[in-house]
Formats: sequence, structure tokens, C-alpha cells
Amino acid sequence: MDLTGVTVLSAMEVGLRSDQEIVRLRQIVRDQAIAQGFSLVDQTKFVTAASELARNTLIYGGGGDAQLSVLMNGARKGLRISFIDQGAGIPDIERALRDGFTSGSGLGLGLGGARRLSDEFDIQSAPGKGTTVTITKWKHR
Repeated sequence: MDLTGVTVLSAMEVGLRSDQEIVRLRQIVRDQAIAQGFSLVDQTKFVTAASELARNTLIYGGGGDAQLSVLMNGARKGLRISFIDQGAGIPDIERALRDGFTSGSGLGLGLGGARRLSDEFDIQSAPGKGTTVTITKWKHR
């Protein structure tokens, strides 16, 4: 992910160890998207992506943290969230990104869906070392 010219205006961390914390993160993301002037469609897309990744962090990663940053790149405003866990990791990232793939009982739309709903998407994972997924949404004019 290229961070050239990107300034972090503020940052916060939210634990993801219960369903209540996922609900809290959803509200924080919505509030920040509104504060940055995102359209209702972009608010909904980013909150949905964040919710899917938070649930993955809790269910498949055994819990973890979300790091939310408010960004500025020139005149562009944006939000970035990194979901970090110390779970089992993802052995085949490309396969996990395909719609329909699930290692549990879900529909298998979480990772691929989150990628489609975000402007930038990055995933780092290794078996036994956990996973970090970072998504960014920029305010569209």
C-alpha cells in the first residue's frame, strides 16, 4: 500500500473480542464516514466491509483489534482500518478471496466482498502467525 503523501489526522484502536465490540466498531466507522463527508452509499459500503472483516477477525482469528485512521492525501479525505489477529492465518490467500470459499459455515463472501467495497485492500497472512487485513475508502467528490 503506497502511503506517499498520506497524512494520518487521527487514529484509534477498537478491540474485537465480542459481538458488542463489532457493533461498537460499526457505529464508530459510520460516525467517522459521516464526519468525513462520505455519501450515504459510500458510508454503507465501508461499514459493511468493516463489519465483515471484524466478524472474520472474531470468528476465524479468535479476536483481535481494529485500527481506524482518518487520512488526508492532498485535498482527499479517507478512512483506513486495519484488522489484526494472531489466529491460525490463511494458508491460501488467493483461494480465500474467491467468492464461495469459507473455512467455516459462512457464505464465503467476506474477504472478496470487503475487497470490492473498498478503494484499497491489502492482506498479509501466514499460517500460525495471524492475519492483517487493511481497507481504505476515499471520499469521492
